Amino acid sequence: MEHAIADPVGAGPARRTLITGAGGQLGHALLQSFPEARGLTRADWDVTHPAPAGLSGDLVLHAAAWTDVDGAEDDPQAAAAVNVGGVQHAAALGAPLVVWSSDYVFDGRKGAPYLESDPASPLGAYGRTKLHGEAAAGEQAWVIRSSWLFGWTSKNFVRTMLRLGAERDEVAVVDDQLGCPTYVGHLAEATRAVLELPYGVYHVAAAGDCTWADFAEAIFEEAGLPTRVRRITTAEFGARAPRPAYSVLRSEKGAPELPHWREGLRACLDLV
Repeated sequence: MEHAIADPVGAGPARRTLITGAGGQLGHALLQSFPEARGLTRADWDVTHPAPAGLSGDLVLHAAAWTDVDGAEDDPQAAAAVNVGGVQHAAALGAPLVVWSSDYVFDGRKGAPYLESDPASPLGAYGRTKLHGEAAAGEQAWVIRSSWLFGWTSKNFVRTMLRLGAERDEVAVVDDQLGCPTYVGHLAEATRAVLELPYGVYHVAAAGDCTWADFAEAIFEEAGLPTRVRRITTAEFGARAPRPAYSVLRSEKGAPELPHWREGLRACLDLV
């Protein structure tokens, strides 16, 4: 799924860019990085259905997605309707397409950073829908795999920890999963650089890595909260969906490098 292209999306301010999922955390960030774009929330277009009549653009940034990992185990068909069917409907617009995928397409058994050439092997329904969504994007697309996204809006780990940290003296957090918490502001801005690359799959995640427990401690520290972190195992946490134990993403294809996850955390906390 890779083809050299000279000017895939059209240059200049006249380019018509559409952003699906504009009400979500990544969509909010994309609207800041692509101020010329038209944002479409779920109320404007439920991507489980074909696009509204007359909708068109020169570039589609498809951020609409099912992100409830455990919910995908309970209702895989509904998750697939969004993560696979939604991509198909976005691709049907016929414009160059950007789709965001996930570290959950890997099983986490490699024990070293995952590169674009590594074979995918998702553990659960969510990862399968993201992998199938990559294929649904077609040949005229950039697929950006990232991991552990967080931002200043919507439901995410940072906002949840800030809420729990304000309510409790101690929070139990998983300490046997390793990944790259990625700030959506940095990811959205890096998308511009990805558009200069050939169509294909790219890994774009924050520099550095940590466990969820490490991340929680950093959140409390940066936010000035005295909350303690009690480190627990994935088994103790008891989530319905399996998660990869190791899902650090790195690029072998010249994808843009993002700042360290801790820099992203500080930038996010300035906006929360």
